[in-house]
Amino acid sequence: MLSYQHAYHAGNPADLHKHLVLAELLTLLTRKARGISYLETHAGRGLYDLSAPESQKTGEAAEGINALNLPDCPLNTALQTTRQRFGEAAYAGSPLIAQTLLRAQDRLHLMELHPAEFGALRKALRNETTAVHKRDGYEGVRSLSPPKPRKGLVLIDPSYEIKTEYEQVPDFTHTLMAKWPEATVMIWYPILPARQHEDLIAGLKLKFLRHEVSFDLKNGEGMTGSGLVLVNAPYGAEKCLAEAVKLAHPILKA
Repeated sequence: MLSYQHAYHAGNPADLHKHLVLAELLTLLTRKARGISYLETHAGRGLYDLSAPESQKTGEAAEGINALNLPDCPLNTALQTTRQRFGEAAYAGSPLIAQTLLRAQDRLHLMELHPAEFGALRKALRNETTAVHKRDGYEGVRSLSPPKPRKGLVLIDPSYEIKTEYEQVPDFTHTLMAKWPEATVMIWYPILPARQHEDLIAGLKLKFLRHEVSFDLKNGEGMTGSGLVLVNAPYGAEKCLAEAVKLAHPILKA
């Protein structure tokens, strides 16, 4: 949805959940020398300023990353590198986390349709391993699949402001896996009182791992938790999921 701006929510507890697991998974997938491909359907701007008015207005980062003394781990490595490059208030979104942790033999393809977000993403992440595409995320990832290298990870994390995405995401995942069966697909979803995410889960007809955490945000208004689904999860993925909760305890509660 072109009205959505993640700058208001960057670094909140849901971001912590998603980004901790993402960093652990990328580390797992790059243990061998063979290159991987990383694709995102909804990349956002990739780099956020937690001192900006948008972040200060919601205060969500204060209940997430800024409330946590993150120990040594892949996400901490990515965030420290980001702060060294862009300043102490900088926060890496998933595209920048991936670019920071991936290697010269790996390739990134990032989809973002919002004009301002696309411009910021291209500015922050332009390099020889990364392609930034101004196109619909579902169409773009589907068109580029299977990429080279064929081993890889796809992150699907729309805002879900368009409620039909709870049905669109599983349908897209089925299409993608038929075209690129080697892929691991990571789907993020918010846990809200209406529990529409159950429609997404019910629509998946593939084997998957499901991981949900709860948290306190804005005194229980809005999101009460965060969920992830891993389709075609690599060996060791269960440990990545458990590690995220361990690293962010007590903010994230399994």
